Amino acid sequence: MSPMTVVLLYAGWCLLLPLVYATYRVPKVLGGGKPADHWERGNEVDDPPVLVRMKAAHLNCLENFPVFLGIVAMAALVDNLAAIAALAPWVLYLRVGQSVVHITGTSFVQILIRATLFIAQLLIMLYMIYAVLN
Repeated sequence: MSPMTVVLLYAGWCLLLPLVYATYRVPKVLGGGKPADHWERGNEVDDPPVLVRMKAAHLNCLENFPVFLGIVAMAALVDNLAAIAALAPWVLYLRVGQSVVHITGTSFVQILIRATLFIAQLLIMLYMIYAVLN
């Protein structure tokens, strides 16, 4: 899988998560169960916990996506995508794994797994920067 394909799949993952929680919210508004401005911005959150975690997982994805995109874009600009081709998919695999663990619960073990997956992504991206530069 090319690094460019990985960027597109990562972007797709970033879009899939909010689609899931929007699918829950939109019918609530259209059916008159909740006002359209019910969610967020200081209002009490009464979504099911799994949807709250899904939103948090989505925001986590958005935190790292620009960094990952920047690394891949710079590798492409300096014509060195080969330097990161083997590692780029692992960033996506670890990100999806982190999201899934985040969505499924908040036990100590799950938080530890999430943190490990996150740190692994950071380390891989740091190595990718090194690889592109050398």
